[in-house]
Amino acid sequence: MRYRAAIVGTGAIATSHAEALRKHADRIELVAVADVVPSLAREFAEAWGIATTYPDLSSLLASETLDLVHLCTPPSTHAPMAQECLRAGVDVLIEKPPTLSLSEIDAISGISNRAATVFQHRFGAGAVRLRKLMKSGDLGRPLLATCHTLWYRDDAYYQVPWRGRWETEGGGPTMGHGIHQFDLLLSILGPWEQVTAIAARRSRPVETEDVSMALVAFADGAVASVVNSVVSPRQTSTLRFDFEHATVELEHLYGYSDADWTMTPAPGYDHLARAFPRDGTGKSGHADQLAAVLDALDAGEPLPVTLPETRLTMEFIAALYASAATGKPVRRGEIGPDHPFAARMNGTGFTWQNYASTTPSNGR
Repeated sequence: MRYRAAIVGTGAIATSHAEALRKHADRIELVAVADVVPSLAREFAEAWGIATTYPDLSSLLASETLDLVHLCTPPSTHAPMAQECLRAGVDVLIEKPPTLSLSEIDAISGISNRAATVFQHRFGAGAVRLRKLMKSGDLGRPLLATCHTLWYRDDAYYQVPWRGRWETEGGGPTMGHGIHQFDLLLSILGPWEQVTAIAARRSRPVETEDVSMALVAFADGAVASVVNSVVSPRQTSTLRFDFEHATVELEHLYGYSDADWTMTPAPGYDHLARAFPRDGTGKSGHADQLAAVLDALDAGEPLPVTLPETRLTMEFIAALYASAATGKPVRRGEIGPDHPFAARMNGTGFTWQNYASTTPSNGR
């Protein structure tokens, strides 16, 4: 069976989705695109050979028979659009951040389990290999990890109206930039138990943070540090896992290959070095996750990454913000439906001055 897909939103990330769909053109066809700016929809359609354009999601759903919608719109639109797709009986793949809050995740889940979040780093060959090695027990227990997303976004980047605002982006680099790295961290180390965090607005003209740091405790006793930044001129994305028998490291920027992983065995475990070939293949990206999505469609199973899986990562973000705001550790499960940080990542009535930082004199 060849599935029918559409892309909604033609911003920069839509190109990654179109490329992934083209790589799987034997299994799925990109039949339409929608954008509230008709000229952008036409330009995108011409570039990718798409037959039909629409001015909005509603007209797309009313006119097309679809199996999958790729949501590539600004974050504040994800929840209502995902719900509209699901009510129309169409599966939906949502770009990060999937929603602005835990409450919005729960609202989508209340309609259907046929929605998934784009966390493509989970699906690269290196991440799959590492999870298999952990499951086999060859690496021993995980002891310590670090996860750093040190990126650079200048002031001009935030001239796009929805960026850097709680109401429309939901948060700063914790929400919109580091999410891919620490989602990969969580997918490998399993359930987190407690977060202790700080956040600050050091430089950028935003309402949100532009840096955050967290100490994380996991259910099995492992501990990790997580750093997110958009003020770091030397950009890098790094993950390090110290196990009993080896250190496994990943350094890349926006997507990794096997060449970006290194394995350092502990004395007596030299054979583990062969577990990570550094040949430049196995690059992470949207195409790998789309392959898993298509397999799930074939099997009639929930799409990866499911909303319950997504919620664990989103709850981590909410806990980080809550800890930074209150100066107290936050445990998993503590942010219930009535908690201020369930409905908004900056809490009800939360102001910047609650953060353990100083506000720039030219800040809002």
